[in-house]
Amino acid sequence: MRATKPLFAESWADVIIVGGGASGALLACHLLRDPACKLRVALIEKGSEVGRGIAYFTGCPDHLLNVRACNMSAFPDQPDHFWRWLTAPDRGNARGWRHCGDPFCFVPRRIYGDYIASLIDPLLSDGSCRGRLRIVRGECVSIRPFANAVTVTLADGSSHRCRIAVLATGHESSASTQCYYIDPWTKPTDAGVTPDARVLILGTGLTMIDYVLSLLLAGHKGPIKAISRRGLVPRGHRDVQPLAISRTDVPFGEGPSYMLRWLRGLIQTQTANGNDWRGAVDGLRPFTQELWQHLSVSSRRSFLEHARAWWEVHRHRMAPEIEARITETIRSGRLTVLAAKLCAIEPGAAAVTVHYRRRGASTVETWEAEKIVDCRGFGATPFEVVNPVLRSLLDRGLARLDPLRIGIDIAPECAIIDHSGTPSQRLFAVGPLTRAAFWETTAVPDIRNQCMALAERIARTVRAQDGLALATTEAREA
Repeated sequence: MRATKPLFAESWADVIIVGGGASGALLACHLLRDPACKLRVALIEKGSEVGRGIAYFTGCPDHLLNVRACNMSAFPDQPDHFWRWLTAPDRGNARGWRHCGDPFCFVPRRIYGDYIASLIDPLLSDGSCRGRLRIVRGECVSIRPFANAVTVTLADGSSHRCRIAVLATGHESSASTQCYYIDPWTKPTDAGVTPDARVLILGTGLTMIDYVLSLLLAGHKGPIKAISRRGLVPRGHRDVQPLAISRTDVPFGEGPSYMLRWLRGLIQTQTANGNDWRGAVDGLRPFTQELWQHLSVSSRRSFLEHARAWWEVHRHRMAPEIEARITETIRSGRLTVLAAKLCAIEPGAAAVTVHYRRRGASTVETWEAEKIVDCRGFGATPFEVVNPVLRSLLDRGLARLDPLRIGIDIAPECAIIDHSGTPSQRLFAVGPLTRAAFWETTAVPDIRNQCMALAERIARTVRAQDGLALATTEAREA
């Protein structure tokens, strides 16, 4: 059979970024930040807006950043960049939000999406960058590296060539086809959740918090029940300074049990001196990725099984005002949080019967629910790759799952590792997709550092390739 001819002619770029959410947009900004580096970048995004992704596309004004405004700059070397953008005289009350005037405030996520968009727009129109960034609308379904280039194919049949391709596809997720399951990122009213519906939420982390806030904004009156193995809810932020921790004091290479004892001792010292435990946890942040990388596979598995939930509720906290709302919602009985194991779900004509067993109990309880929202995130169920471009890389052996199956294998410099264990010279990844290698790559402070480092590596690679090509041409002409 003859191959189908692409619908559109090939186009060329130095770097193609697959995924136009926050990770992809930040990488594009760092690649094009230096006007002396004449890279041409194409950003492939199937959604309607660039830079928002799932997190910053939300229209709910109660969905706030989980990081203070003063720590949300896109550029590590300009830590106040976002704050200056937010408080600029011409910003006014952005989208009806009146900022708190304090750099330690927590901004609505939709406002941060506006910030990312404001970084991309000049790259599309500014004279110094004109023609260096293109937004390509569509879904990437295939990436094929060759000796001197990479071919990226979209669902419409068009193909694009580049020197280097970077996956920035964000969180891998697959919605259940069962009618009683609903997407946590879909508005309750759009998902058919009636005001009196009994809603079961699987997971008690930050995604659960977001969905409860969405329900409350929609005027929901029915009972809400959230369950997880330990029933832990994220703690709230406080205005505290990170503890200064020396790298020589960090127990790199030790197992999770030892590290937990060490951290508890650090916290006990903090609190005994009248300080907040949050300072100790935040002081560890510069070392968390390196700590993860020093763990063996068995230690990583033990951490995920036994310590992850405790770490995340203390490390990934919610804004104080959100904490107050959730606390009141629990106190009033509108939200019930349980430490329990989900045993079975029996679909019925108008509702489902949920069977669960509370932690430490032997009896199984039941509850009727009209809708179920899965907010457990990665690791709760076997890793299932549904993104077509990632699926194609795995099927052709150009990528492989990590030993714990929480993501794909990534080298320290963000190169994608193939089935034989060889890091690619042309395929890279950034953002949540790299969690197996770096663990904490979901917050902007982590992603911006990753994007800056990868942008510098790509710039060096392209300059070296250009230098080699020029030298070869001159040699031939001589």
